[in-house]
Amino acid sequence: MHGTDGISTAPAPVAGREFKVDYITRVEGEGSLVLRVQDGQVAEARLKIFEAPRYFERLVVGRTGDEVIDIVARICGICPIAYQMTATHAFEDLYGVEVAPAVRALRRLLYCGEYIQSHALHVFMLHAPDFLGYPSVLAMAGDHRPVVEQGLAIKRLGNRLISTLGGRSVHPISVRVGGFSRAPRRGDLDGVRADLDEAVEMARATVALVASWDPPQFNHAQPLVALRHPREYPYNDGRIVSTDGIDLAPGAWSEAFEEHHVEGSNALHARTRDGRAYQLGPTARIALDADQLHPIAAEALAATGLADEIRTNVHRSIVARAVELLGACADARDLIDGYREPSAPRAPWTPRAGVAAWSTEAPRGLLHHRYEVDDDGHVTAAQIVPPTSQNQEAIEADLAAFAPSVLDLPHAEATHRLEMLVRAYDPCISCATHFLDLRIVGPGRGWALR
Repeated sequence: MHGTDGISTAPAPVAGREFKVDYITRVEGEGSLVLRVQDGQVAEARLKIFEAPRYFERLVVGRTGDEVIDIVARICGICPIAYQMTATHAFEDLYGVEVAPAVRALRRLLYCGEYIQSHALHVFMLHAPDFLGYPSVLAMAGDHRPVVEQGLAIKRLGNRLISTLGGRSVHPISVRVGGFSRAPRRGDLDGVRADLDEAVEMARATVALVASWDPPQFNHAQPLVALRHPREYPYNDGRIVSTDGIDLAPGAWSEAFEEHHVEGSNALHARTRDGRAYQLGPTARIALDADQLHPIAAEALAATGLADEIRTNVHRSIVARAVELLGACADARDLIDGYREPSAPRAPWTPRAGVAAWSTEAPRGLLHHRYEVDDDGHVTAAQIVPPTSQNQEAIEADLAAFAPSVLDLPHAEATHRLEMLVRAYDPCISCATHFLDLRIVGPGRGWALR
């Protein structure tokens, strides 16, 4: 049983209550939710990620930069571009690679494709049923078919854009250190461009639609962290900034943040070095970068009147996500209109030893990679910090703060509200699963986890 079908409906104990979802639905990957309340106080709030560890940080050891790019794309089928771009920029920063402006524009266009398909998936398929009162998008489609069809149309466009630039829509194959294996011809983009005008209008309508939905009332401000670029809404580069004063180069994540292992979870948590939770994703980007939104997206955000509430009510993240969806559609249209095929799809580079580190903005939030590289360009150690690993403590803090508002509700409804809060973060659970170390030990070649 899954989601709210699998929650406990037994009468709550007099002195305490437990809300439990064994399998959270409408998220990518497998996780569970446990919240225990004793004498009106939250005793435990846990998002448990039990999906099996996948060892990507070990799989890339011994590999070159281009091999790493192809491997890390497999971490996620929804946001492979984010993993490829973060690794690409990390190696290029170490090797001193300068890419042509046209190649940089193509990378931004590719990232637009990922934002379009990922945000459309979450807004329409995973999150909208919570607001419209349905257990799934299939049930919702019976009464709201036009809404579902609109979401599918936008998502297909994002997939087409990724496929055109990346060679295929899932786990693209054209991204390389220094650029691309091949650059598209101008005519290759004409089919996508022909549909972007309609996509912009559908996305504009989506912002107005989701802004009209009534979310649960909640006011819980947390530190927000995102990239900040001086000239554009951040995708590929920018400085790591926060609402409480952090300001770092994109490769310097570890100067302010650290990972730690939590018992009962196959995902590492992250917090600031002084022990605080923080929040990533559309909420953080809108709070820190709204002045860099595409003018069409900025106008739509202003029309909602929700910019301040987005910062403090995570249930309004669906509005932030829809604004970014609109911005990505409008950015993609402009980038295609201004596209000029680069003279060479890929800049030359020479490997060298050192540390390759970078951060980009995945649809779900800041993604950080760090690779130690030898003289021949082979990775000797790796650290990959997904957005969900960083958001876990923020999710748990929000659950604890939100719980008192649902204690008087029937048990099933209260549990659903808590599950809905987790979905507001759009957690990519599979991305987050990994272990600290995997070693072959002993004369019998047994194996051990550490």
